Amino acid sequence: MSFAELRAQMMRRKPLVEVEDEIPSDERLAKSLGLWQLTAIGVGGIIGAGIFTLAGSVAHSVTGPAVLLSFLIAGVASAAAALCYAEFAGMVPKAGSAYTYGYVSLGELAGWFIGWDLLLEYIAVAAVVAIGVSGYFGFLLDQVGLTLPEWMLGAPDTGEGRVIDLFAVLFCLGTAWILSRGIGSVGRFETVAVGIKVALVVLIVALGVFHIDSANYDPYFPFGAGAVWTGAATVFFAVFGYDAMSTAAEESVDGRKHLPKAIIYSLAIAMVLYVLATLVLTGMQKYTEISPTSGFSTAFEAVGMPGVANIIAIGAIVGIITVVLTFMLGVTRVWFAMSRDGLLPEWFAKTHPTRKVPTRVTWIVGIGAAILAGVLPINTVAELTNIGILMAFIVVCVAVIVLRRTRPDAPRSFRLPLMPVIPLIGIGFSAYLIYSLPWQTWLRFLAWLVVGLIVYFGYSRTHSVMNRTAPQPSE
Repeated sequence: MSFAELRAQMMRRKPLVEVEDEIPSDERLAKSLGLWQLTAIGVGGIIGAGIFTLAGSVAHSVTGPAVLLSFLIAGVASAAAALCYAEFAGMVPKAGSAYTYGYVSLGELAGWFIGWDLLLEYIAVAAVVAIGVSGYFGFLLDQVGLTLPEWMLGAPDTGEGRVIDLFAVLFCLGTAWILSRGIGSVGRFETVAVGIKVALVVLIVALGVFHIDSANYDPYFPFGAGAVWTGAATVFFAVFGYDAMSTAAEESVDGRKHLPKAIIYSLAIAMVLYVLATLVLTGMQKYTEISPTSGFSTAFEAVGMPGVANIIAIGAIVGIITVVLTFMLGVTRVWFAMSRDGLLPEWFAKTHPTRKVPTRVTWIVGIGAAILAGVLPINTVAELTNIGILMAFIVVCVAVIVLRRTRPDAPRSFRLPLMPVIPLIGIGFSAYLIYSLPWQTWLRFLAWLVVGLIVYFGYSRTHSVMNRTAPQPSE
């Protein structure tokens, strides 16, 4: 094969519009999600471990009280990318999110790159959030005086005698079971659980504001101002749940109309709550005393409100589970979309005959997340997730600029304002946050990409559905 032919294969693009009737019945997803169910899934993916666990962990050891600025920086970068996602969601309401967006605008190799990236990143997000759930579950057990064997309470590097985080493993497997029951059940569960979670955050802010001590904000930058950027790169995964929500586009009753709104609504709601919650947390306790695993519960216990601490722990468990659910939903839909396109074995693209969900990949993802959650500490997994998602944001921001030029006439239910300023802001912030991550994270990410290139050139390139019809490299 000549270089020109190889290049043509790598650059072939998926058509913007596909006729749904051409999709085999056993490869279709059920449509049952409305605007507020989609918004609930988005909020469910954004608000969770970021507030209840990672905010305390990062404040304690990375930024100090300046963790608030880390969330704001991450939020600005996320908002720029969110608007790019919103435009794509109104154009291409198909499963796969950034993978599909990259495929239709930049070509097959770019689509593969981001899809393969998201497979690892979303699984890792589910794992890190499950670890957060486990931390609050352990707090509750301590409150009732129940002592469990040390070996089952955390990953090997989190304490002497620890072997596995058993609760995190069980949360991942339980979430896989919920997802296997059908998208209608997932939507209903998310709506109720997110309502509980938002009410809990409002309660935290309303009660905690009376226990703020301004002395706890001094020094504001105990680790230096530069640490704020490192903190932003670490907490970034906590502000992009809308990305995973957009993977369920094909299961929306009106994706073109509802998805752009759901993306914007969910991020706006989440950022307001993040700012208020981190302000309260770092004001209630000195950053050195904040618990890295159950920050708010221990903060309220420290100010003499153990009853509130227990309520927070219970609510945090319910709330954080929705994040695990959202990202496991996301990775299964990306995997499903890649398999239906032939880039991965089509065996994975088969749906359950009655529930119309990809149960095969759901259980594989659940087991993979359980393994990561069981044996790795939370910060290591969080760093692993962020570099991949930041790469996905860069691809989507570039893709939306490209598609405005190559397909200006394509119907768009939402048009990104200030083109190309906003996408360039998203690219700039994301690139800088990637630069702020430690070299070990880069090494793990590059190793995963090398494996992905081997898979693409060894299998995906020749098994692609696009390859069967010998498409041209451009439309």
